[in-house]
Amino acid sequence: MGIIDRIKRRLPLVGSPAPRPSVPLPQVRTAARPPEPEEPKSPRGDKPVREYVDEVVKGNKVVVFMKGVPDAPSCGFSASAAGILKSYNKPFFAFDVLSDGDVREGVKEYSGWPTIPQVFVNGELVGGADILKQLHESGELAQLLA
Repeated sequence: MGIIDRIKRRLPLVGSPAPRPSVPLPQVRTAARPPEPEEPKSPRGDKPVREYVDEVVKGNKVVVFMKGVPDAPSCGFSASAAGILKSYNKPFFAFDVLSDGDVREGVKEYSGWPTIPQVFVNGELVGGADILKQLHESGELAQLLA
């Protein structure tokens, strides 16, 4: 008997029950599923979004709400804004909006500005990456940060 005949003998016929193996299959044991890791908590904790954004904006001279962090931005616009701010060697507060979707939407409502990043200086919205770049190139940003 050839190999093909032996294979055919072991294959079930269409519509017929599969043959039972002559050797019992080993019992498979599974471990309990590990608990799902908790999502990282937002830096704002349980504080209401608007209250948190207001505290951050008013409690820091310069604030940027961005995607990612200054040393590892997650989009080109955030990289541009963070790079410009870093070039002044002045401290600034950065919030990663990807860490809290509620803050991401809340800061847009707070400022009335639809995009991220958003830069605030002295409690007031300056704008996004493009406006920050224009202010930097004209020298006005240096005056704002002085």
